[in-house]
Amino acid sequence: MKFVALGPAGSNHEYVTRRYLDFHGIRDRASIELIKDFEQGAEAVLEHRADFMIQCAVHPATMATVAKYLDGLYVVDTFISPSQDLAIIQRNDAQKPRTLAVMRPTLDYTDRTKWDDVEFVETVAEVSKGLVDGTYEVGLGYVSVAQKHPQLLHVVEFIGTVDDAWIVYGRTRVSENRLLAWRDSPAAALYRRTA
Repeated sequence: MKFVALGPAGSNHEYVTRRYLDFHGIRDRASIELIKDFEQGAEAVLEHRADFMIQCAVHPATMATVAKYLDGLYVVDTFISPSQDLAIIQRNDAQKPRTLAVMRPTLDYTDRTKWDDVEFVETVAEVSKGLVDGTYEVGLGYVSVAQKHPQLLHVVEFIGTVDDAWIVYGRTRVSENRLLAWRDSPAAALYRRTA
């Protein structure tokens, strides 16, 4: 069984996909292939080169993924997962950085007025890599990268994890034209307590 998830290596998509496979107890029977974009991933599933694709529901490409592949690529599962810890990270050799490198959906996690300019980058993993490589002086990246490279980077503002909704796509339509929801979910319990 093969899952595709957005790369590069170390991306939040890879991190969450591994957690999802662990949750279902199938990590030893499933592989993960990292893709450069969701079109590539959808084509891999539709052409039977992969079985499933996982996508963060707030990713900028999600709407296009759902709309473009109405026939043949179906939502087979959804779940909630915290992200990797996030932070505003700065290079130690940066004097007074003025431009924040950030993936567009994560911009609201911080006060953008602290920066003269904002440079949008495709993924948080690319921001993190760019901080290590010296492409960016400051950016919203993974805390783990600053922890792995304390000689190069330090955390300026800890953000923490964010709970995101995630979508799993496959070739089999599981809804059978009915609403699918988990009656015994934590949300269902919350509804019962609140009502």
